[in-house]
Amino acid sequence: MSILLDAAIFFSAAIIAVPIAKRFGLGSVLGYLAAGMAIGPWGLRLITDVQDILHFAELGVVFLLFLIGLELEPRRLWVMRRTLFGLGFTQVAITAIPIGFTAWFFTDTVTAAIIIGFTLALSSTAFALQTLSEKKQLTTRHGRASFGILLFQDIAVIPLLAIIPLVGGDDPAGSFSWLALGKTIAILAVVVLAGRYVVRYLFKIIAETEVREVFTALALLIVLGTAIVIEQSGLSMALGAFMAGVLLSESEYRHAIQADIDPFKGLLLGLFFISVGMSVNFGLLQTHLPQILLTAIGLMGVKFTILLVLGRAFGLPWNSATSLAAFLPQGGEFAFVILGLATQTLIVTENIADIVILSVTLTMALTPLLVSLVEAFQRRTESGAEPGFDSMPEHEPSIIIAGFGRVGQIVARILRAKKIGFTALDNSPGHVDFVKRYGNKIYYGDASRMELLRSAHAEKASLFILTISNVESSLKTAELVSRHFPNLKILARARNRKHAYQLMDLGITHIWRDTFYSSLKMAEATLESLGMPRSESTDIVETFRKHDEQRLKDHHHTYTDEDRLIYLSKKSASELEEMFEQDEREKNGG
Repeated sequence: MSILLDAAIFFSAAIIAVPIAKRFGLGSVLGYLAAGMAIGPWGLRLITDVQDILHFAELGVVFLLFLIGLELEPRRLWVMRRTLFGLGFTQVAITAIPIGFTAWFFTDTVTAAIIIGFTLALSSTAFALQTLSEKKQLTTRHGRASFGILLFQDIAVIPLLAIIPLVGGDDPAGSFSWLALGKTIAILAVVVLAGRYVVRYLFKIIAETEVREVFTALALLIVLGTAIVIEQSGLSMALGAFMAGVLLSESEYRHAIQADIDPFKGLLLGLFFISVGMSVNFGLLQTHLPQILLTAIGLMGVKFTILLVLGRAFGLPWNSATSLAAFLPQGGEFAFVILGLATQTLIVTENIADIVILSVTLTMALTPLLVSLVEAFQRRTESGAEPGFDSMPEHEPSIIIAGFGRVGQIVARILRAKKIGFTALDNSPGHVDFVKRYGNKIYYGDASRMELLRSAHAEKASLFILTISNVESSLKTAELVSRHFPNLKILARARNRKHAYQLMDLGITHIWRDTFYSSLKMAEATLESLGMPRSESTDIVETFRKHDEQRLKDHHHTYTDEDRLIYLSKKSASELEEMFEQDEREKNGG
């Protein structure tokens, strides 16, 4: 009963605090933190068992790292190499040096100072991306630069999480072991091989059952199983989850997995931030308030300055560089994970870790205020400012093909020949496997699911090509896309006349009926085979096409009335015969 009560308290706190935080422009992360502070040991004391909840809530970070790994396709990294490995690497390296040097005066060892310096050089991926998304600035120049920096930071966390258990231990000098390192490498190799040759086969088998919940269960099992195996090797669960994501990043099941995992990640990450808020030591805040304030403000000042200078050095205009610095000066959520691991391995003392964590929490609280101040300043100087927006990068596919059967493949082959990028979705695992053997890039998933459309970045697409053969799935997908992405142009395939009418009901105007145009070409060839001149047969077929397409539009409002539709069809057929007879009379001079 206590578990259910705790869950009810968590949900209630989140439902109250998060909307209030977003209403005041503070972001959902700060709302979760505030909710945790309110219900925790230093607030209303509704929940006091913080540590056990925090350990469970760290699964949110595990799922976050899995999804980050899932996004890391090698070709995408290559396209982003300048931002990722140039701006991202430089920011982490330059920021960690002064912070680590300062931390050296307050810690016992150089190792602790290096870990603190590196930890505070990181910004909050969840906090910054959520704020950029809420302000619709992810596609701006500073938004893309922020994403590149955050992505590099997330990658850079992995080796640190791997190293900390190897250099920590009861012995202050560390407990590095070549045997432990060899065991770790062996386990990593097994995970990589299993992910490459076993996991995809498992997903194919489960996908063929067409039982969605079992597919979701397998995705969760892969994340948790890999995380547990990696943890048993002495490394962190987050590292295991990240590796699982990377191994599946080029899988045809990637978008479907992402759509299934994302809701769990969101809930658990929210729980993680709530538990972090609960763990805030207000007693320490009272006794060390000047030190914590100085640490938080100093950290934000250092990071803001470095980000501003680097933004300009990498070609961003002043407004974009300033916005970049305003969105990323806070400490990150990985500070809680890294410092928690560092205290467990006795590298950093609990007192120092608590002070740093409180400072990071405070920087998160101050970031929305800093963003508001910077945006207010930019509005005042807007007339002379350089634009912060530009066109979408060319490497982002702006076309989604839903349904990769005979129609979708022909469209895709032409696009591919013209080197036009696209994302293809199909919910038949056998079909996906067959198409992949011929070198086509396709992802498994049901395009009528909102999570999958968001995973495929439908909000950024400019064209949605609907070629799904199943009428029910086609209409469900068309309705979903029309409602949630009203600016996304839809080109739709219709199996028959009724299907075309149903698509028209949804406001879709660009419709191609199955076999209609191929049938016209066959009719034209038939007339020619009967001895009719090509020009005449072409004119006849073109007349029929125009008449039939006009009839399709004119009869749209009556297609549900079968008797009326039969009457209009017969009338239309008579009109067409009269048109041809009139043409024949005019040709013969009569």
